[in-house]
Amino acid sequence: MAERAQYEELVRQFSAFGAVKRELGRILPSDCPSGSAAVLTLLGRHGDMRMSRLAELLAVDMSVTSRHVAHLAERGWIDRSPDPADKRSRILHLTATGTARLEALSERTTQLLAERLADWSDEEVAQLTRLMARLRSSFDDSRVTALPPRLPPPALEEPVPTTRTPANT
Repeated sequence: MAERAQYEELVRQFSAFGAVKRELGRILPSDCPSGSAAVLTLLGRHGDMRMSRLAELLAVDMSVTSRHVAHLAERGWIDRSPDPADKRSRILHLTATGTARLEALSERTTQLLAERLADWSDEEVAQLTRLMARLRSSFDDSRVTALPPRLPPPALEEPVPTTRTPANT
């Protein structure tokens, strides 16, 4: 097991990784924010699915998923059709326009990564990919039998009460 200092450094790197995510987000077209891009990516990777499955894969609430789906459906990038097994549910699938949009997004992201990692060797890129996949799988729901208890917030110093005197009221 790694030393505590290594985990602390890992936490710092996670925080700094936000800059990478922001830059990746900046290359997305204005009509396709990151949440929408994530939905397109998941439908492209996993195929047609129910909205509940999509919410699970996104790890967000159904209301958030519904907003993303509505945004994509308005643009014609996905279709929502009745689920033959349960007419109350909808099956989501990419349209031809959605597939084209996903391919364009993938090309932009791939190009940016190729530019930023141009001085990395193929093995370094492969190693990063393997380690990120392993990290992600370490957090998969399938490995967690019960959620750990939430930690209480750190104790803050109590403010020193001031007494009011008639002179300063």
